[in-house]
Amino acid sequence: MKRIALLCGYLLAGLAANAQVTLDECRRLAREHYPEIRQYDLVRRTEQYTLSNARREWLPQLSLAAQATWETDVPSFPDALAGMLAQQGIDMPGMNKDQYKVALELNQTLWDGGKSGANKRIAQAEAAEQARSADVDLYALQGRVDNLFFGILLLDERIAQTRLTIDLLRSNLDKVRALQRNGVAMQTDADAVEAELLTVNQQLTQITASRESYRRMLEVFIGRPLGGEPLARPDVAEPRTFEPARPELALFDATADKLTAQERLVKSATRPCFGLFAQGYYGYPGMDYFQSMMSSDWSWNALVGVKMSWNFGAYYTKKNSLNKLRTAQAQVEVQRDIFLFNTRLQTTEENGDIARLRKALADDDRIVALRRSVREAAESKLRNGVIDTNDLLQKITDEATAATARSAREIELLKSIYELKHTLNR
Repeated sequence: MKRIALLCGYLLAGLAANAQVTLDECRRLAREHYPEIRQYDLVRRTEQYTLSNARREWLPQLSLAAQATWETDVPSFPDALAGMLAQQGIDMPGMNKDQYKVALELNQTLWDGGKSGANKRIAQAEAAEQARSADVDLYALQGRVDNLFFGILLLDERIAQTRLTIDLLRSNLDKVRALQRNGVAMQTDADAVEAELLTVNQQLTQITASRESYRRMLEVFIGRPLGGEPLARPDVAEPRTFEPARPELALFDATADKLTAQERLVKSATRPCFGLFAQGYYGYPGMDYFQSMMSSDWSWNALVGVKMSWNFGAYYTKKNSLNKLRTAQAQVEVQRDIFLFNTRLQTTEENGDIARLRKALADDDRIVALRRSVREAAESKLRNGVIDTNDLLQKITDEATAATARSAREIELLKSIYELKHTLNR
């Protein structure tokens, strides 16, 4: 049992040691950690509120009103009729000039000309446009994460190559000191190699500090510490298609949909609206004017009916409003064409960079091999007692420069491929 526990411990330790942070994981964490991710929930909630309000437009609308008026003239009996009634002892004072009313009115829309439907469509289109705008912002965030990720990989390669150079200088320093003890080399030879070693160590310190700075910035983006976890180098597969699938294109579509929905709203404003209504009021005078002329008592009154309203003033601005929206749609299409043109131009440029880097990388392997061969020949002379320290240091520097350039170009090629993928969203 104890052996099994130890074995499991070793396996877990090995897995932890081999754990690497991938580019996809960094992108996902950065997206989840970025504050704008909360925008999606806010957009969804705003859409729900607006749609709920649009649906409630079909609910019966109840209103309460009260008024008190004094009128300069009111309906009255003719003087002859009033005189005849007075002779018979009937007093007909007529209607009072002060009038009062407390009314409750109920309206139910039967058809609003398509206004509520257009408002719902606009609410959905605006929510889609805002969501696509958030997609664009988060996609730009992905590019920033990619730049940091590949920047760290490049610095990792420079650190690895610098450490190899340090090991090589230390090995040769030991050889020079051995020759010095045998009286073959001079102190200045050892000093020259040691000075170069110290210089390269300084470079390593600076590169390491830069890498740590990049890692800290990446930690801010992804919202968690990287610790000592290395970054995994992504694959070098190029996109299979060069047709762009960028979120900006979806944003253009959403904007066009919103403008189309607004056209429906403009058209709905020129249509008639039908509805039912019911009104009840308590006051004076009532609907029975004859009774109100005989008595100033308040009474209950009610009426129901069907009504139609048609705003012809909407026709005055309909043409200009539609032309304005169609001009905006044309502007969206122009922006789409400009974006696609720039994307194709950038894609062509990035493909050219990839081809150039592949060709240069093929030559780099041969250059590094030749520099290594020259350096090994110089070391062979050193072992044989033929001392030329400056020549040896130059050969070591040449090899280190070639190896560093080769590793940097490899990372640059990888970065260019992912920049192309980012340009196309593939």
